[in-house]
Amino acid sequence: MKQNKFMRYTVGVCLTLTFCFVALMGVYDYILPDHISCRAGEAVAAGPAIVLSAEAESTPAFAGECSVQRTQASLFGLPLKTVNLVNYEDLRLYPGGMPFGVKLYTEGILVVGFDDIDSADGAVNPAYDAGLRIKDLITHLNGQPMTGVDALTAFIENGSGAPITVTYVRGNTQHTTTVTPVRSASDNKFKTGMWVRDSGAGIGTVTFIHPTTGEFGGLGHGICDADTGELMPMQRGTVMDVSIDGVVRGTPGVPGELRGSFRGTKSGALIRNTACGVYGVLSSLPEALPCEPLPIALKDEIHAGEATIRCTLDAEGPAEYTVELSAINKNADGSKCFVVKVTDPGLIEKTGGIVQGMSGSPIIQDGKLVGAVTHVLINDPTRGYGIFIENMLVNLPLMAS
Repeated sequence: MKQNKFMRYTVGVCLTLTFCFVALMGVYDYILPDHISCRAGEAVAAGPAIVLSAEAESTPAFAGECSVQRTQASLFGLPLKTVNLVNYEDLRLYPGGMPFGVKLYTEGILVVGFDDIDSADGAVNPAYDAGLRIKDLITHLNGQPMTGVDALTAFIENGSGAPITVTYVRGNTQHTTTVTPVRSASDNKFKTGMWVRDSGAGIGTVTFIHPTTGEFGGLGHGICDADTGELMPMQRGTVMDVSIDGVVRGTPGVPGELRGSFRGTKSGALIRNTACGVYGVLSSLPEALPCEPLPIALKDEIHAGEATIRCTLDAEGPAEYTVELSAINKNADGSKCFVVKVTDPGLIEKTGGIVQGMSGSPIIQDGKLVGAVTHVLINDPTRGYGIFIENMLVNLPLMAS
């Protein structure tokens, strides 16, 4: 009897220890970031009992001024996850502050809404009834790739109401359904009852530019569809020159904005649209750059206190204004990493604080580029959020691969 009790006790202890260890592995896997940053020659501290071992050769980035190495993280000798070890050797970037325009085209045709059609049989919606939903991305009709909204509309209107096989993507999964257009009583055209979009445009601020490659990052957050709120899946994009024509001051409850217009001249190509910013390559370096590029600040080097932001409010070009940084969350991996409070009387007088269009304005502290302004607090336009420059850099195409 005693032996059975001892066996049950031993099994119970073993199961408890196993459960605790599995739980510990899960916690470490969750808190360990996908990217770990370091300086050349510095020891990398991933966490207690975690060992990093190289899996592949380092891949140089930014003309060899930093490198990315895929690394296996292990806990007590057991594989935990693969992370990218980003070694910032001597990376220096120009802080931006100049406005830029974006024209972006999606990878497919985005469904953004539905509207019933007044047909001979009453109000109907063939697209919705066939299972299509907002945020679905249409790629083909009857096996033919759709290049844009105009092509999709023409295909539907010229199809004489015949059933159409629609291929679309929802999340990461491809689906197929059949939609039968109906004739609209209002204009006698065949329709499916869905609103779609294939492009977007906007104005933001450049955060950084590499001095030799012309690679740049801006906004500090992604370009999202106005109707769905989702990140727009980009196929291609163009960077355009813009002029700032005026400022609408922000007030509590009503965000302000920079008013600008496209000049019609292309200045580069957009390559990537992510939750932490947009990225591309400029055709040439802008004239309104500071004399020297700046080193970047890693998360541990950023501190609460005074800093400056660089932005453009008029035809005079970029200027620097004082701000205060606080509530720094060094574990944040998105676009809201710390609070930015505008303290510069001149900026408050002109804009009321942070306004739309200033997203991406570079933040400089202690002579280093620490990040960018990303959002404004609607009820207090003098305050907003900022993103770490690290979070923007790891979303570059090479870093994120």
